Amino acid sequence: MHDTLSLGLVPGEDIPGFWRRLAAVSSDWLASRGAAARDAVLLLPFAQQIAPARRAFAAQGGWAPLITTSHSLASSLGPSRLAAPGQISGDAAIDAFTADGLLAGQSWAQALRTRDEKAYVAARARLVETAHALSRAAGQRAPSQWAAFFESAAERLASQAGGPGDLERALGLVALAWAQSDDRAPATDALFAQRPSAWLVLEVGGPDALAQALTAGAVPSLCLQADVDLDSVPATGAELQLARCTDFESLAEQAATAVLQHLNAGRTPVALLAQDRVAVRRVRTLLMRQGVPIHDETGWTLATTPAAAALMALLRAQLAQGGVDDWLAWMKSPLGAGFDAEALRDLEALCRRKGWRETGPLDALGLPLWREARDAAEPLAGGPRKLGGWLADLGRVLRRLGSLAEVEGGEPLLSALWISRNPWAGSAHEQVIGATRLRPDEFLAWVDATLESAQFSPAEDAQPAVVITPLARVLLRPFGAAVLPGADAATLAPAAPRNGVLSDADAQALGLPHLAAQRAAQAWAFAQLLRLPAVTLLRCSHAGAEPLPPSPLIERLEAAWGGPVPAWVDEREAAPLASQPAHRRAAVPRRLPVQLSASSIEALRNCPYQFFSRSVLGLREPDELDVELDKRDYGTWLHDVLRHFHESRSGDDVADLRAAADAEAASLDAADFLPFRAAFERVLPRYISWLTETEAAGQRFEAGEVERRCQPFEGSLAGVTLQGRIDRIDITPAGRLLLDYKTGRAKDLKDKLKTPLEDTQLAVYALLMEADPALQAAYLAMDEPDALVTVPHPEVNATAQVLREGLQADLSAVLAGQALPALGEGRVCDYCEARGLCRKDDLT
Repeated sequence: MHDTLSLGLVPGEDIPGFWRRLAAVSSDWLASRGAAARDAVLLLPFAQQIAPARRAFAAQGGWAPLITTSHSLASSLGPSRLAAPGQISGDAAIDAFTADGLLAGQSWAQALRTRDEKAYVAARARLVETAHALSRAAGQRAPSQWAAFFESAAERLASQAGGPGDLERALGLVALAWAQSDDRAPATDALFAQRPSAWLVLEVGGPDALAQALTAGAVPSLCLQADVDLDSVPATGAELQLARCTDFESLAEQAATAVLQHLNAGRTPVALLAQDRVAVRRVRTLLMRQGVPIHDETGWTLATTPAAAALMALLRAQLAQGGVDDWLAWMKSPLGAGFDAEALRDLEALCRRKGWRETGPLDALGLPLWREARDAAEPLAGGPRKLGGWLADLGRVLRRLGSLAEVEGGEPLLSALWISRNPWAGSAHEQVIGATRLRPDEFLAWVDATLESAQFSPAEDAQPAVVITPLARVLLRPFGAAVLPGADAATLAPAAPRNGVLSDADAQALGLPHLAAQRAAQAWAFAQLLRLPAVTLLRCSHAGAEPLPPSPLIERLEAAWGGPVPAWVDEREAAPLASQPAHRRAAVPRRLPVQLSASSIEALRNCPYQFFSRSVLGLREPDELDVELDKRDYGTWLHDVLRHFHESRSGDDVADLRAAADAEAASLDAADFLPFRAAFERVLPRYISWLTETEAAGQRFEAGEVERRCQPFEGSLAGVTLQGRIDRIDITPAGRLLLDYKTGRAKDLKDKLKTPLEDTQLAVYALLMEADPALQAAYLAMDEPDALVTVPHPEVNATAQVLREGLQADLSAVLAGQALPALGEGRVCDYCEARGLCRKDDLT
């Protein structure tokens, strides 16, 4: 006898009231069927619902049924057999190696591996995911239905033969055979042998396949349906409000404020729904600053913990031929706590000063700290070895460096990687660890995958005021309120089920989780929020520049209620701030650098404070050790190529220019040089064409990369030297021509020279040439798409003299102690390293 009873929404009923109603109708039904309550079983969707259910039956008095979940009951009936070698263990990182063995005899798989190993690894991961999905689905059926389920799955996969999905079909067939060959009885099989007086099943958040299979037998059963249709849900006494936020930070701030408002109103505990994990992480940080006790039921990915970050830095440095940055990263991590801190700072400063990105110079130098680090990681050096050997060597390295156990996430990391424990004898884990041979990069990938799939739950407060939990697990729990940040169409949307290569149609036909079921379950779960006393929804109105609509669930609720969800009111009070005027900072130097360059003079003209910080104080930001080469690096390289070309020119210009490029590329990493070569191949024909044209007009190369010095000032500035490197000097029929190569566009250079007095670089070069009345100067734009463009300076000698006179006055004032105010504007300030010193942003 199988009955169904609907437990809809009752206006004004709280969560304890719902459980009391459930206890009453359950007892009445058991009595009407003559079933002993003490021998009945009430199955709940989640373990967190057990406590309020037991309290309700206890308050009612008399015998209560066994209140549990299906998986908890199955676990209490006996342990499951361990996965033997070749069987599905449920550990994706371990099962990937078992899948390798399954694919070893498949010619199509080995052909894919030979052709594209990354594609093979991705295909193997989908194979494992499919096998896990099929194994889980089989475990939710009665043992007598297994054969029919696998037969149906085989028919679905066989019907897809031919076409672009052949790879997916082949993977699906291997996964099906793998799952079908597992002769272990899952723990849930024991449930079908139970004969309680009755099965009571609470259905909330959608049907449970295992519970449905259990109640299909001869035992009397009652399905207690608590789900309600969101499209026809009645208005309840819940205080439902919606906040519309402008951006991510305001979303996080208002979500934290909503939580605090609920706590201040006495609504505890508050459920913070982890629909948007990034936003919830920010909300958690804001609440922790307020000292709010928090419990996180969702946990973290183990890969995000400090212990995992330190370990991965070590492995990347040693196993992936990491550069200096990788080595410094792990030496400065908790694993490097034993290194001398002062020596480590000196080592990093040396690498930055020298610009060393690779470890070769440090190996040759042989500093004690560097040798110590190399020796510590030495057990991980070398070639392929078995996974067990890798783990043993990693354990030795960690014991030498110091235990990770005291670092957050350290203990579960050591356990997940089988360093602090041993696999069970005869298990799939023992077989894989003992037999699988891995290259260094494969071991690194395995560690990464293992940490990504493992969960870490940090220590929490005993009596939390806030519980972070998924939407599905808030159902029918006695929360005082709920806060859901991310109630928009992009975030509050069903996630696609992970069924491997099975399509959504296949999943639906086979009874696996599918998108329509996920969508319905989310709508049911959303409707259950209305049982709580108060719910605050928050959503961003825009995703960047794009409008972001609300979730369809909100629109469905508003349609059912015939009006919009009430707006949330931010109860924060504006705190008046006392006026604290900030005055423009001014440096007061009383000395000057002995030498000035065009760049330092440009800094003086841009912003005197910038000149003070760079040229007087000599402040510099530390350079990154491992950065991508940019356009400035390309310009420097191109300068050297053209100088080399003109100094060694033999007659075949195209061949000579390519030879010069190859010679200058010798000092570059091959990967770094690729974009340079691609850009150079576009410049080469244009440069040869420009050179032929100018030489036909009588212009000849005289010198390149010319170092010049002069002392153009008088009086107290007579000892100040002006220095610079002129890219190129040519001889023309009209006299000497200074050329400055530019990898920018000609239009920008022409706009700049529309006001000749604003140009600094060519004017400084003209001063360095010491009053050559016939001197000409120009920029040579190299990046024009059709041809190189010469952009002449119309009045370079006159500009140079005006610049000299202006510098004479300005530098004399500086030397006399006149203040240098921070006068920079616009782009000058955007990338200025002195911006924090001048505190321009603090000005009112």
